[in-house]
Amino acid sequence: MFAWIAMAISTTMTAQSVYPGQHGGKLKLPVAAPMQAQAFDLQDVRLLPSRFRENLERDSVWMASIEVNRLLHSFRTNAGLFAGREGGYMTVKKLGGWESLDCELRGHTTGHLLSAYSLMYAATGCELFKLKGDSLVSGLAEVQQALGNGYLSAFPEELINRNLQGKSVWAPWYTLHKLFSGLIDQYLYADNRQALEVVTRMGDWAYAKLRPQSEETRRRMIRNEFGGINESFYNLYALTGDDCFRWLAEYFYHNDVIDSLKEQCDDLGTKHTNTFIPKVIAEARRYELLQSEESRRLSDFFWHTMVEHHTFAPGCSSQKEHFFDTARFSHFLNGYTGETCCTYNMLKLSRHLFCWRADARVADYYERALYNHILGQQDPESGMVCYFLPLLSGAHKVYSTPENSFWCCVGSGFESHAKYAEAIYYHNDENLFVNLFIPSVVEWKEKGITLRQETDFPREEKVSFSLQTKQPVKATLQLRYPAWSGKPEVRVNGRRIAVRQEAGSYIVLSRTWREGNRVEVTYPMSLKLEATPDNPQRAAVLYGPVVLAGERGTEGMQSPAPFSNPQLYNDYYTYDYRIPAGLRTTLQVDSQQPERTIRREGRELRFTTPQGDVLRPLYDLHRQRYVVYWDLEN
Repeated sequence: MFAWIAMAISTTMTAQSVYPGQHGGKLKLPVAAPMQAQAFDLQDVRLLPSRFRENLERDSVWMASIEVNRLLHSFRTNAGLFAGREGGYMTVKKLGGWESLDCELRGHTTGHLLSAYSLMYAATGCELFKLKGDSLVSGLAEVQQALGNGYLSAFPEELINRNLQGKSVWAPWYTLHKLFSGLIDQYLYADNRQALEVVTRMGDWAYAKLRPQSEETRRRMIRNEFGGINESFYNLYALTGDDCFRWLAEYFYHNDVIDSLKEQCDDLGTKHTNTFIPKVIAEARRYELLQSEESRRLSDFFWHTMVEHHTFAPGCSSQKEHFFDTARFSHFLNGYTGETCCTYNMLKLSRHLFCWRADARVADYYERALYNHILGQQDPESGMVCYFLPLLSGAHKVYSTPENSFWCCVGSGFESHAKYAEAIYYHNDENLFVNLFIPSVVEWKEKGITLRQETDFPREEKVSFSLQTKQPVKATLQLRYPAWSGKPEVRVNGRRIAVRQEAGSYIVLSRTWREGNRVEVTYPMSLKLEATPDNPQRAAVLYGPVVLAGERGTEGMQSPAPFSNPQLYNDYYTYDYRIPAGLRTTLQVDSQQPERTIRREGRELRFTTPQGDVLRPLYDLHRQRYVVYWDLEN
């Protein structure tokens, strides 16, 4: 099956797109706030062979293997659609883990896959994912019709009622958010108009349900995790122009969280990190649609607070899913750091901020988190993914299972590995921004330019671009000059160009471009240490933007996927990494010139030390123990 899907993707990835686009003509309310850049439609960017495309192909195989009827099973059960059916639905095997009928989060994976199928279709042009998305939407529409009032979920509406009453229930609006978001994505990326009809009826149900509720009920209800449901309502407002959906978005304004950010308070306490981030994404969307300067300021403040104070070397955040005392940063390097959903959402927020001001520092963070966390989330051998990125020295990655481990980070993982191409390039009327060094082709339709990027970064420092255009076109290429880079060497058609910009900005190439023009850039990479804020003797090793981790073998490891049937949320917090006694976490290194004691061997990103340590990119370390943060010995 892998070979067939990979072949289908390889064929369509190089083909001209012939299906409807992403957002063009679909928004009744365009962005009102000033933007410095905008993303290309995902269909206009194609990945060339690379580790990123390999991850995408593995992701596509897993996504394709999940039967639509299995994804609809709990929805149909909730709507009573099995009655009177002979065989058919009743013979479908139920999904396990968080999708089992006794889990209150059931249905969230279906929402994520609605998004992922549409993203994969846009990213590859492979019709299989269009057909699976269409079938899923059709089945959900049938469920919604049976339920009768616009409500749509895999669990009874009674869970919403319990939530309104302040009774214990596990995040029903969080799960509904995944459905809202998935249906909206089906319309935007795969042009499924039935999806817009279904999600609009869901919005009408929500308005009828919540409009009569008291302020006391509202405040009680939103204490429960609700994901990014307010972002979805802002998006539905943009798609329809219906003020009811704007009202719903503002209804989920969480005073206890957002008010403190308005006051520039950076004390996030020990709150649940991934409950926090989507609420800020909603505020970012509010700024874009309503030009709320208050929303812009707090979103920007939160992003900087996260990146500058709450982010580990691989670009991830949170420990045991929560914020922690950053004054004791090094004390929280445990086996439960880096919930992947947090990074997924921080990358979403980063895309908003980049469009606002085209800041290379935002792109620097995006690159760090994408390479070291998202790319390394997926096990190359099985295609399964991790919930956490453990930073406990001697820990190892723990992967999901195909049938049962439908954690939140599995759902966001389906999406993440389908949409690598969404942040490589941005543009405005005159500028094309190159943010990531990933082999790919982008079609800038407005200018009649096709740009092809070829590189083996980060194994090599050189990035090459070739242009195709039917006629000479005046435009500006803005090539990111990363903060980690030495002085780049730039050549245009073989001629060396002086670089006057500083690191952390863009190399600006303005000219009239012609067919066959080439640009070659060499970004010098070097080793550096990144210490924890509270302990300068505990540090990670980076080569350019890539976190290097020390190999520590497999002694005492359990199976790479020990959770064959995880029913309880706390399974992870009882996991025993069984760190071998005497496992060495020290690194003898010249902290000012680490290349004196850490040497690269050959073309691969493999480094060694005189003490016998082998360091490789964290994204490449799987099914073995590792050390990211070392105890330094000078």
